[in-house]
Amino acid sequence: MSTFELDSVDHRILEILQKEGRLSNQELADRVALSPAPCLRRVRALEKAGVIRRYAALLEPRKVGLGMMSFITVKLEKKGKVPAEAFARAVRSWPEVVSCYAMTGETDYFLRIFVEDLDHYTRFLMDRLLKHEGVADVKSNIVLEAIKDTTALPLDQVAAGHRH
Repeated sequence: MSTFELDSVDHRILEILQKEGRLSNQELADRVALSPAPCLRRVRALEKAGVIRRYAALLEPRKVGLGMMSFITVKLEKKGKVPAEAFARAVRSWPEVVSCYAMTGETDYFLRIFVEDLDHYTRFLMDRLLKHEGVADVKSNIVLEAIKDTTALPLDQVAAGHRH
């Protein structure tokens, strides 16, 4: 996978869109000191190159009834690739899991889940996760408070115009 060449204007466009994805093209163009047509061409190029994956509304979990977030580490039984594939299929079907990552180190997977409350959490753990045949060990951490929660990537750490 190659890195898309980003200049300082692209960086600024991306920084703004990460925080304010609903800006009109005119507003975005004004903020990055471009006229609307070149600004739109740049955004379309960033979309086409896959730099901008998608646009989404970020919801407040508590406001929609999902008042509990947890991070869960999962170890699978070591029996080849089949348990991992079956686990990945199962995770994709569980709506409580909003992200799942295959990991290096002591655990195989790192999950972030949202549930309504402790009862929902218990049902998810006991009826889904722990009942999955490939799961050998699970460790859970319930989030008490979000200190920092952003979807914006730290673009200021990437030098504009440089490949890494």
